[in-house]
Amino acid sequence: MAVELKVPPLGESITEAVVGKWNKKPGDAVSADEPLVVLETDKVTIDVPAPAAGSLASVAFKEGDKVRVGDVLGLIEAGAGAPAAKPAAAAPAAPAAAPVAAAPAQDAASDARITPTARKMAEENKVDVSQLKGSGASGRITKEDVLGQLNRPAAPSQPAAPAQPAGPRPNAAREERVRMTPLRKRVAERLVQAQSTAALLTTFNEVDMGEVMALRKKYNDKFQAKHGVKLGFMSFFVRASIEALKAFPQVNAEIDGEDVIFKHYYDIGVAVSGSRGLVVPVVRNADKLSLAELEKGVGDLGTRARNDKLTLPELQGGTFTITNGGIFGSMLSTPIINPPQTGILGMHNIVERPVARDGQVVIRPIMYVALTYDHRLIDGREAVQFLVRVKECIEDPERLLLDV
Repeated sequence: MAVELKVPPLGESITEAVVGKWNKKPGDAVSADEPLVVLETDKVTIDVPAPAAGSLASVAFKEGDKVRVGDVLGLIEAGAGAPAAKPAAAAPAAPAAAPVAAAPAQDAASDARITPTARKMAEENKVDVSQLKGSGASGRITKEDVLGQLNRPAAPSQPAAPAQPAGPRPNAAREERVRMTPLRKRVAERLVQAQSTAALLTTFNEVDMGEVMALRKKYNDKFQAKHGVKLGFMSFFVRASIEALKAFPQVNAEIDGEDVIFKHYYDIGVAVSGSRGLVVPVVRNADKLSLAELEKGVGDLGTRARNDKLTLPELQGGTFTITNGGIFGSMLSTPIINPPQTGILGMHNIVERPVARDGQVVIRPIMYVALTYDHRLIDGREAVQFLVRVKECIEDPERLLLDV
């Protein structure tokens, strides 16, 4: 018996995905709940498990095809995990039955290329579906395609000639063309949206990391022994950002039409590089978490981002974002806000630099920090003071512990 492998619900407001990778090919044995195909959306990557054990009889969409929720991705010939063709070999005395046994999988495979409603309509009106070109996802034939054939005039007009390419690329033999992933397309759209709809400015400051580094060196072993996680810089910057957000609530707000929504909670997004591009998972209610809880939360989100294990809710609803280009060696950058947020803090690498202290030139570990903000809501004064507040908290970390 053939079992359909369908595109599952992908999450709120997500209706389509792209087939990223098939883990099996037709004829391969599969186990129940074994991940068969990877679907990529503009937010998350989803593994679709096998609904039954047996063998993969057919696939209806190849890698790179677009699919929608409910589409039949392929068919599984249910069984004990062996290829469907093997049982037929046990009955050589009845060759006439072989085509009958193979027919359901073949018919079902063709069903995956046409919707049930369209097939029924085509059969009732004797429409040759093999002559139809589907307009649905990945060329699937829909009811509208059949209706279009039925309503087509007897002498159809000559179809317009397809647009001709501008010409061969001169270096095509030395180039590789790869389709952009949904996640990368979504990131591109969001970046363009941010730059075209917000008045973006960036202000900078420098932070002396000496005190935090000394604190880490002194307590890291004890911290790790007690909490099972290293004491990093991110937890300090999350706490410092929250203190600054409390002092300047515009940076934790969003513009909604002609209204401003001030958020009295602190869900901090932390930009991380996943296997398929940049994602921003969110640490919920970060103001209520200890340094150890922040380190564990950020570390867990980063690990699952690299392994494509993040869920859609974990990527939604942040109020402010922190991104750390310093882990890649960035000295200075101008990050772009994540709409509808109005601010993003950029961290960078730590470099020993000569600075003036009490009339003397000394060498100190310095990090440049940047705040990109929406000038429609945040004035330059608030933006500068926000960074100064972050700077004060990092350079005097006791302030974070004493809440002063």
